Parts: sequence; C-alpha cells; structure tokens
Amino acid sequence: MYRHFGEVDAAGTSPLYERVAVALSESDEALRAIRTAPARKRHPTVILAALHDLALAGRAPALAAAYASADGDAAADAAIDTLLRMTDPVVAIAARRTTRADETGRSAVLYPAIAEAARRVGAHAVGLIDVGCSAGLNLQVDRVGITYSNGQSLGDPSSPVQLSASIVGARPLPTRAMPEVVARVGVDLDPIDVTDAEDARWLRACLRPDQLERAARLEAEMAWAATAPALLLRGDGVEVLPDAFARVPADVLPVVTTTWALSRFPLESRLRFLRRLEEAAAGRAVAWVSAEGVGVAPTVPTLGDRRASGHSIIGLVVFDRSAVRSEAVGRCWSRGRLLAWLADS
Repeated sequence: MYRHFGEVDAAGTSPLYERVAVALSESDEALRAIRTAPARKRHPTVILAALHDLALAGRAPALAAAYASADGDAAADAAIDTLLRMTDPVVAIAARRTTRADETGRSAVLYPAIAEAARRVGAHAVGLIDVGCSAGLNLQVDRVGITYSNGQSLGDPSSPVQLSASIVGARPLPTRAMPEVVARVGVDLDPIDVTDAEDARWLRACLRPDQLERAARLEAEMAWAATAPALLLRGDGVEVLPDAFARVPADVLPVVTTTWALSRFPLESRLRFLRRLEEAAAGRAVAWVSAEGVGVAPTVPTLGDRRASGHSIIGLVVFDRSAVRSEAVGRCWSRGRLLAWLADS
C-alpha cells in the first residue's frame, strides 16, 4: 500500500511524499510501527498527515527542516526516525483525526450549479447547507473568484482566493451571479474549526508539504473564513438536516450541497437523506446540488455512464412542494478541476 501510494498516487504531484512513502514501505521497523494503529488508520494519507502535524507543531524539527528544504532523502530518513521515536503520538493523532480535503476548488462546480438552482426557483437569496462540510470552506463559494479555461469567469475577481478550472466540451457555463447568501450552515460528524489552532494545523497537515501553492491558498481560505465563520453543526448528516433547515430564514431558498460525501453513507441512509429533503420541501422550495460518483446520488440521472468510471455527475434537484425536478447538469473530473456543463440554462 505504501509503495503504491508513493509510486502511483504521489508520483508527479509530490516528490517528497513519493520518496517518503517508498522509504516507509522498505522499512520493516516502520511498517511494524504503522501496524500498531487501528486498521482503518494505517493508510499513507493518515500516517503522513500525522507525521506532518508533528512537524508543524515543532515536535519533529528534523522532519520539518527536511520538508522545508524539499530534500527527499532527508525527509525519508527523518520520517522513519520520527515514526520510530514517536510511534505513540503518531498513532494517537491518526486514531483521533480524519484526513481532510478542504478545498474551495470545488467552488468551480458549485458556483454555477447553485446560481442555476436559484434561477429555476426565482430566489433572490439562498441559505447554504453543506453536508460533510469539514471546515466549511465550501460555504464561502460566493466569495471566491473563478476563471475557466474558455475565458469565462464567475465570482469575485478581487477575492484573495482565486481558482481556475478547465472546461471540457463546447457548451459554455451559465454566467449569472449567485444571489445573496444569508445563511451558511455546515454539517459534519467531526467539523473543523478554522479559528482553533490545532484544527487549523491539522488542515495544513493534510496537505503535502511540497504543495506550496495549495498551502498558500489554504491560508487565504482559512483567514477569510474566520472573518465570517459558518455555523457548524456536529452530527450525522441525515439526522441533523432538520436542524440545519431551521437555521435558514423561511423566505430564503435552502440549497443543500454534497461533494463526494454521500459515498460514505450506506444506500439506506442516502434514501433517508432524500426523504429529509422532501420533508423540508413540504412548506417551501428546496434545492440540492451534488457532485458525486456515478450512481451515488439518488434520483440524479447517470446519463448512461458506468459506475466507478473515473468521473462524477453534477446533479441539481429542485423540490418545489409536490413537484421534484432532478437533472444531471454536468460531469466533472479531479474534484472539480475539469468540468463539462450539460444543461440548457
């Protein structure tokens, strides 16, 4: 698993982690230390993030120095040494934490779909509810600037967070602006508070140490999310939804978003999630924007695509009291870095 992570997953994107993961795979002592972690916490992304967390906290200075100098050989030696000397702290962090992929890069998909949902309902304001929100950075979708490869742009061109995404196919995106966001509610089993030093450090630790551009963007994201923190609700995404809907004013369109979150739910829970949306729509319109693997989001058309085909479907479902309109408005790849818009807007 560690060799595959280094030679395949990290290859070409993180030379440091490529070297460190392969070195760990070749050390019997390191592998024995990793085996002391719970089975589901032995994955390279978790153990490497735990080691990175110790480096960022100043508890593994040799590893921090190797990462800062981008010295792969030194990083490999320091990672093994840190793991063997500090096995218990590494395992404790891995057992307590969940790796996070908080990236407003998903906004390139969410922004046009949320704006389209508001257009279809005629809403002049929306309340965002992000299920599986982690630190809630995607709830700041209206505050980013996005440039697409076809020359289109959305969002705030003066935002400190600027994103780019590639368009696949000839159909342009709808360029209407998202209406005012008057509520931002996140739901997660273990939400991350960007104003908490340890939580913020863990988000940094989940990035690969040689991904400097992403690290700089995360700093900007956290800084500006802290100026207008979202309301984060702790709990099961299905069970907490009614409370989340209650936080959105009655005259505002609630837009629920899920980005690669529903795959963690069994099918029964996904269907209950759908029923929660239908229940909330008994008194007002509700929209659901999803970016999930093919066949993961119930009611969202699969366009005849195969499951586990390497891309995701961008779904838009509008519940308007008794009527439900479900459409696949696009496809996306690489967590929203490439997308193809399909809907007539």
